[in-house]
Amino acid sequence: MALGGGYFKTTYASDLALVDTRLRRVALAALVAALLVLPRLTSSFVLDLAAQVALAAIGALALNVLTGLAGQISLGHAGFICAGAFTTAALVEYGVRSPWAALAGAAAVGAALGLMVGIPSLRLRGLYLALGTLAMHHVVLYVASELQSRWGANTGYSIPPPRVGALTLRGTVTWYYVLTGLAALTLCFAANLQRSRAGRAWMAIRDREIAAASVGIDVARYKVLAFVCSSMVTSVAGALFAFQRGFVSVEAFGFLVTVEYIAMIIIGGLGSALGAVLGAAFVTLLPYVIDALVAGLKLQAGAEYYLFPAKFGAFGLLMALFLVFEPQGLVGIWRRVRNWFLLWPFRYRPLRSTS
Repeated sequence: MALGGGYFKTTYASDLALVDTRLRRVALAALVAALLVLPRLTSSFVLDLAAQVALAAIGALALNVLTGLAGQISLGHAGFICAGAFTTAALVEYGVRSPWAALAGAAAVGAALGLMVGIPSLRLRGLYLALGTLAMHHVVLYVASELQSRWGANTGYSIPPPRVGALTLRGTVTWYYVLTGLAALTLCFAANLQRSRAGRAWMAIRDREIAAASVGIDVARYKVLAFVCSSMVTSVAGALFAFQRGFVSVEAFGFLVTVEYIAMIIIGGLGSALGAVLGAAFVTLLPYVIDALVAGLKLQAGAEYYLFPAKFGAFGLLMALFLVFEPQGLVGIWRRVRNWFLLWPFRYRPLRSTS
């Protein structure tokens, strides 16, 4: 990877540093400053979109650990989110007001579901593994719908704003800061997890499972660990979704949510934490961009009815295009653009064969 002239890694500490150059430290400081002052410069609608992107990034980073690093296919991501949201709703319904207890409960339920899916997955691969996780998704939604019909007044659960000490988490600006901060922590966790022993083991299993086992990697243990880590973080994202929205209904966790998260990691770039964040931003903002384009065209009122399915069909089309033309996703495009600027003007055209 090109880092430009003058940057040489001479110690293990510099090699392991996430922000290892002066330019990157300056860019990171500028990004943090921009995120801090954003509420003073824009509207509440834009802040709400930014909060949605941050929440989606947490779920996308969790799925990237399972699918991008460990190579395990999952169609049950929406089920894990639903489990975390309804665990939070049930705890609040039974009088648990501490958000920390609700987050811990959601993480525990997510870990249990990860074990329940991860252990049988040791005997499943490919399409069979995908169908197994999809079965879990439907089981979780069935249990959630039963809870909703019996104790949720057939419409869902209302959740009051959580309190952290003397602070009540209410309002667009507050949730923007909370979700952006938690997304940043999740990004750091995912980036460091990828560089850990478990992350290296997951990538070895993803690339060649037999070779990984031959060098002493406990394949079964690390596969189950991938499911547990991913499901825990995903369930916590579901709990945050419940607290932010203040209302939980089973209709919000259909299979389309899983498709959206799969689109995030594929379009962003499989196996990359930055790619998961870029994919989350792209997929979250895409429907609003389509709405703005349709509104700008000023078409007839009936045309919007026919263009509405384009929002959902665009995910499948974009996934196919990225798989064919850009397998590395948005992060691959970003790396090429960055390297072009880092190497300029010492970039030469490759020699062409004259034969």
